[in-house]
Amino acid sequence: MLTIREIRIQTCIVHLIRNSLSFVSWKDRKAILPSIKAIYHAENADAALLRLEDFEAEWGKRYPAIGAAWRRAWEHVIPFFAFAPEIRKMIYTTNTVEALNRSLRKIIKTRGSFPNDEAAMKLLYLAIRNAGIHWRRPVAWTAAMGQFAIQFGERFAGSAD
Repeated sequence: MLTIREIRIQTCIVHLIRNSLSFVSWKDRKAILPSIKAIYHAENADAALLRLEDFEAEWGKRYPAIGAAWRRAWEHVIPFFAFAPEIRKMIYTTNTVEALNRSLRKIIKTRGSFPNDEAAMKLLYLAIRNAGIHWRRPVAWTAAMGQFAIQFGERFAGSAD
């Protein structure tokens, strides 16, 4: 069982980028994206903070809300940099989790009620199993699994004992 100390809360980097781009005019989007990518592609949290400062120096006068949004979320951005680059490619977005949650809500909502908890659990199990058919395995999954095994050891089911 996980304790509070072992849980890491991380913001979805893709949602943070989308939020940032909502402040940007269409003509500036291509120019501003490399500066935003430099932040989350940084080697560590300290380098990312320096790149955020560089971003604010370059774009801060024109788009001050972007730097402010990243700074507000910074506490939940920092955990991202504790992972190896192979893992970062896997976890920078929550879109997969959100898609699974959406499909589970849809399954439950259309049924209305269940005779018991076991019936609901069986339906959710089948929904997860069927949802997995449509998932595509990311290219770097093998490298990420190796990093998960190193970082999480006995907690990672894929690691050999």
